[in-house]
Amino acid sequence: MTKPPSDLTDPANWLPETRLVHGGTMRSGFAETSEALFLTQGYVYDSPEQAEERFKTESGGFIYSRYANPTVAMLEERMRLLEGAEAARATASGMAAVSASLMCFLKAGDHIVAAKALFGSCLYVVQDVLPRFGVEATLVDGRDLDAWRKAMRPNTRAVFFETPSNPCLELVDIAGVSRIAHEAGALVVVDNVFATPLHQRPLELGADVVVYSATKHIDGQGRVLGGLVLGSAKYISEQFHPYFKHTGSALSPFNAWVMLKSLETLPLRVRAQTETAARLADHMASATDRGLLRVIYPFRADHPQSELARRQMQAGSTLVSFEVAGGKAGAFRFLNALSIIRLSNNLGDAKSLITHPATTTHQRLKPELKAELGITDGLLRLSVGLEACDDLARDIDQALAALKL
Repeated sequence: MTKPPSDLTDPANWLPETRLVHGGTMRSGFAETSEALFLTQGYVYDSPEQAEERFKTESGGFIYSRYANPTVAMLEERMRLLEGAEAARATASGMAAVSASLMCFLKAGDHIVAAKALFGSCLYVVQDVLPRFGVEATLVDGRDLDAWRKAMRPNTRAVFFETPSNPCLELVDIAGVSRIAHEAGALVVVDNVFATPLHQRPLELGADVVVYSATKHIDGQGRVLGGLVLGSAKYISEQFHPYFKHTGSALSPFNAWVMLKSLETLPLRVRAQTETAARLADHMASATDRGLLRVIYPFRADHPQSELARRQMQAGSTLVSFEVAGGKAGAFRFLNALSIIRLSNNLGDAKSLITHPATTTHQRLKPELKAELGITDGLLRLSVGLEACDDLARDIDQALAALKL
């Protein structure tokens, strides 16, 4: 179970679990065990010459916590090591990460191609925000490589997608789309939230930029907001960082500290949640005679893209989506009958959370797009937590029984 001997002073030679405990740690003169929380806005200089040099090069020390902060820098380095990226920046929220990752380099006259199956706020950025600044957008069926190929134009500068998608767990072939995009000279930006950095490695599959809502699994306990953008050193330093520091989407040092502590248990939490999600998906798939119309889970053989899922993912995610009979009324009856699973639009939490996408996260989508994406009135998205699997199964069973009342 051990790797061949290597230089253990180099974090690049550590396994993921070790990187998530020790990666990026910077200790102060007090030699603290736990990472220090630096709640400071600014920094003092030994001389005006030193201040001039810092502002000129932004190296050798910190300037202002909107630009960089020691606690935030530790989180960025730890995630950089885990992701295998050259550089990383942390943002105030997941949507700050998504919007900044695109707006930092797109300009009027450019074109972006994105998958139709996106989180509602991501669709808003692509369809409503970017066009206001002269960036044309084309939405495609993310599952169809030919659709991506046909959508490319001479001015296409970016492609953007999430895989698995929210909420129907559709997959996009990261390697396939990356090849098409790079042939057109476009940057590939992937939202990897549902897969987590443990179950999918977009950069190794050809993506250029990976974004996360760290609010989800990375915090994982419903406490703080945050986002992360990871990519090449050139992209981060020349395109992302100037936009980031001047537009003010910096992550709070306190939130960064909370997430640093959360990363220490990320493998344990995600592994347990994924195992339970897979078991629950199988359990629910046997309940089709009790008002359950379909179950969606990437690693089940009945998922239409299960082969792709197993090719580009290490496991099937902590999310399960399913459709109950009776449309909206049936979905609401099911939700109101739950005892342990809580109703919330968040995900990746230690607590199991469920939402009705058609009336919450994706409520602003036009009916025809909802229908095209499979977001029916009976669709529910379950984020599996750390409770006992048997208790969650019993909770689902008694809620299914309420459908027949």
